[in-house]
Amino acid sequence: MLHLLPLILLSSVALASPISPEAANGGAAAASTPGKPASEGVTTLDGVPLAGIPVAPAPEDVITSDASISQAGWTVTADSAQDGNPATDAIDGDTTTFWHTEFSPDLVQLPHNIVIDMGASYLVGSITYLPRQDGGSNGNIGQHVVQLSPDGDTFTTVAFGTWMDDSSLKTTIFNPVNAQYMRLQALTEAGDRGPWSSAAEINIYTAAGPAPPPPAGNGVWGPTLEFPLVPVSGTVEVSTGNVLIWSSYSPSTFGGNNLAQTVTATYSPATQEITEAIISNTGHDMFCEGLSMNFDGQPTSTGGDTDSATSYYDSPSNAWTAAATMNIPRGYQAQATTSTGNLFVIGASWNGGTGGKNGELYSPSANTWTLLPGCPVAPMLTADAQGVYRSDNHGWLFPWSDEYVFQAGPSVAMNWYGTSGTGSQTAAGDRTGDSDSMCGNAVMYDAVGGLILTVGGSPDYQDSSATANAHIITIGTPPAAPTVTTIGSMAYARSFANSVILPDGTVLIIGGEAYAIPFNDTTAALTPELFNPATNTFTQLAPMQIPRTYHSIALLLPDATVLSAGGGLCGVGCANNHYDGQLFTPPYLYTSAGALATRPVISSVSAASVAVGGTFSVTTDSACTFSIIRYTSTTHTVNTDQRRIALTPTSTAGTTYTFTLPTDPGVALPGYWYVWAVNGAGVPGLAETLQITPA
Repeated sequence: MLHLLPLILLSSVALASPISPEAANGGAAAASTPGKPASEGVTTLDGVPLAGIPVAPAPEDVITSDASISQAGWTVTADSAQDGNPATDAIDGDTTTFWHTEFSPDLVQLPHNIVIDMGASYLVGSITYLPRQDGGSNGNIGQHVVQLSPDGDTFTTVAFGTWMDDSSLKTTIFNPVNAQYMRLQALTEAGDRGPWSSAAEINIYTAAGPAPPPPAGNGVWGPTLEFPLVPVSGTVEVSTGNVLIWSSYSPSTFGGNNLAQTVTATYSPATQEITEAIISNTGHDMFCEGLSMNFDGQPTSTGGDTDSATSYYDSPSNAWTAAATMNIPRGYQAQATTSTGNLFVIGASWNGGTGGKNGELYSPSANTWTLLPGCPVAPMLTADAQGVYRSDNHGWLFPWSDEYVFQAGPSVAMNWYGTSGTGSQTAAGDRTGDSDSMCGNAVMYDAVGGLILTVGGSPDYQDSSATANAHIITIGTPPAAPTVTTIGSMAYARSFANSVILPDGTVLIIGGEAYAIPFNDTTAALTPELFNPATNTFTQLAPMQIPRTYHSIALLLPDATVLSAGGGLCGVGCANNHYDGQLFTPPYLYTSAGALATRPVISSVSAASVAVGGTFSVTTDSACTFSIIRYTSTTHTVNTDQRRIALTPTSTAGTTYTFTLPTDPGVALPGYWYVWAVNGAGVPGLAETLQITPA
């Protein structure tokens, strides 16, 4: 599996095409699936012609590309080297030789490091690591840290993570840094075969663009997190703050699936470690699932590649558990946790047959699924060129009062779905001034006010121009029609983008592309935008270095930064597989001079859990305003969990504030929430966690 530089960095490197059916199917034969095109796995992948999915170039072509800094004049040192395998073999331009740490006569233990002096300073944007190419695997680097330095003394970490245990070229892309020295630290051996490290070639590349803008008003990208899979789905664990991500049965593709398992990885912000686990006990390939967090903070995955399965993850026990199967097999369904704690799903003809994917309801307490014949999918279909196979995908669902769920899109038609009894459906009018907006975003940034921001999307799932449209939907008592307000557009048209609510009430929109083609980064939007609800306007922020398009995710982390990750999953050797993520530090964490701002501190929260309508107190070290944002899970541009409530204190004693939660569980949706304090300069502190329970 190849980890390659984005195509925007490889303009001078020839790309082979098409990707082969064998690569698209992970080495397995194509298999007919009910409802999917007969071409799937033969000449198409996810409906995209294989001829249009670029294969990564050969490693030799990458390491000799125009961006590669010449190794002439470089010097290298390592903590250890075996006789016959010196450190210089890692920078000799010969892929048949390799550096290997000492194993005889002494077995030198991990960690290991290798330091390269380029002899001059460059604006560095990426490195590549090529494992040994002699057929052996000993020394393949797993967990690692990449650091840069201007002087060889003070090093800055620009990337860390875990590489897969194979012989493919690994690429690390990061925020550009002026540096003369690069240090690669090997923390583990990828296959746990022994305490050694090796490298056939290590190359360093100039940045594709200019140096980053100043942090003030722009924010900062970095460091880069490197995963042993393409992140397609993700969540933040409620008991640890760790990030749990997953792809499919394979780290690099979903085609040709014959394994009911899911490849996952966990990122620990506390230790900066990324570890891998394959989940097979549930018999569930969770790719293309419905996903939402239940009242107990358990991300619950339904359908997808294993089209009737249900699984949930429990953070305290770090375990996935299989639950009851759905009545209707589904893939790409919309899913939301309702005000009573049940899970509502609808749509999803990507898998399990096409059409008739009406609503059903899961009860976590009873572990049962119940059909809702009064919740038809037909009113929410888009007019997609590929028909119902695409037109019932990725609904924008918002749990609301009295067991209702509001469907805001992606169809221009909106609907209320009642989930009590046998279900109900009420038309809620059109999103005036918009078109069908498949793979756009919808975000409830003000739950008390019922305010939803919608941005982007395209009329058809693929081969369709995205829009930069933006609207505010205001919902009230169901099933009354909402109010739709057209606001000024984003600067960039986006399909396959992700949007994240921030503690101060702004919304960060990341990635996407102007022309919707899965597995294609050609029209990727690299500049994120920040929506300000006070002015209903968008501001452009610091551009990122890695495209985030189809199959990418974004999550708010407990330290008020944002993880943007993934994209691709288009087959073994696909050039647009992105096995990484980047952390974004928003502008609110910097002073006007560009230094990290002083953050407020929450010294205590009076209770770990509070019922809907209940009260609690927060004590801080300074005067602050407050909000809560629900913990979330996300996949395929959809996040039905996230919503924000601005808190107004009912009483204040010094810097101890007392709050009363909304009494409506459709607003203060039970589950786990971040508690945020924001000081007078607009700087948020680290989040605390509060569980909201049913009244």
